Amino acid sequence: MAAAIVDDLARPTRLLGAERSKPARIAGRWEFPGGKVDPGETVDEALHRELREELGVTVALGDEIVGPDTDEETQGWFITDRHVMRVWYATIQSGTPEPLVEHSVLRWLERSQLWSVPWLDGDIEIVRQIEGRLK
Repeated sequence: MAAAIVDDLARPTRLLGAERSKPARIAGRWEFPGGKVDPGETVDEALHRELREELGVTVALGDEIVGPDTDEETQGWFITDRHVMRVWYATIQSGTPEPLVEHSVLRWLERSQLWSVPWLDGDIEIVRQIEGRLK
């Protein structure tokens, strides 16, 4: 699961992108911060934990960006042939985002800048969906 961190849930104008620093095969590509759900965690708990660990922030979660790959068993976006990712809009409640784990750079991207970074292949369709919402 991951977060599309925006500046405003109701009228977003910017998206926070994160450049991967590792593993080497995807270093330099951009993604949404997030991670895996640990045993015993809910999806919400895991997303909050991951954002604290990766960026040092607390967030307010908004709507889920429902992916086209939703059926009885999966919900979200196929980002590889084996992995499905769920994504929620979020805004920062406290803290200043910093690239603490697995990222080298964070950058706020306005709509006109979304394609100035090389997104991970699995994230491209999600970015297109978000692009339509940015003002």
